[in-house]
Amino acid sequence: MKKFFKIVGIIIGIILILVIGIAIYGHLKGKEMIANAKESSRRIENFESNDSEEYMEYSVHLNKAGDFENGFKYLNKAVELEPEMHLGYRGWIRLRKMRDFDKALIDFNRLDSLTPKFVDAPWGENIDFLRGECHFGKKNYQKAIESFNLNVKNNKEGWVDIHTFVYLGLCEYELGNYEKAISEFQRALKQSEFTPESYFGIAKAYKKLGEIEKANENLLNAEKNIAYKRNDIYNEFLNEIYLSEILELKKQMNK
Repeated sequence: MKKFFKIVGIIIGIILILVIGIAIYGHLKGKEMIANAKESSRRIENFESNDSEEYMEYSVHLNKAGDFENGFKYLNKAVELEPEMHLGYRGWIRLRKMRDFDKALIDFNRLDSLTPKFVDAPWGENIDFLRGECHFGKKNYQKAIESFNLNVKNNKEGWVDIHTFVYLGLCEYELGNYEKAISEFQRALKQSEFTPESYFGIAKAYKKLGEIEKANENLLNAEKNIAYKRNDIYNEFLNEIYLSEILELKKQMNK
């Protein structure tokens, strides 16, 4: 029995040491985070350079962490020094991270005006595709269609990002052009039969047209291919779909 109580005492002692250790670690870690934040702020206030890439490097680090307030202090300076080099990234951040469609368009349009003989690709994406997303986000569907069609024209049908066609389908759907929407979604499926956004869009369009059997067929394909949806762990896309949406529409269709 004495041995039992001794073991219990040892276990309790170990637990207490662990609890105290975790509390101390948390306290020290908190102080470290506060100190790092203060140091980061101090560096921002005192940082000086004539190299736009240095400002850009700092901004990327901060923007990735979601600290746009400080990130833009560096990024704006990078743009000021070399607008052609950094306007695209600022516009991309404003579109994808901040959903500031108006300011993103201003950056993309200014960049385009500075490079009249070149089709820009901010952060690796076609500028007209990005402008199309901005217009789509603003619910200006006709302007979005113009931008996405310009993307197709400049990049050719077989080379363009397939979500150009998905967006074209979504725009036509929003404008009430359901048959045209279906044909645009099908253009994406010609490039890849594993495009759940297209199947889902077609299903919704057929539902509007009263063709329930075709709608259900495309819903099943959307559900089957959901693993191939447009997805990024850091960003939610404007045309991103979710399995819950598919299942909800499926439920409504079969009432």
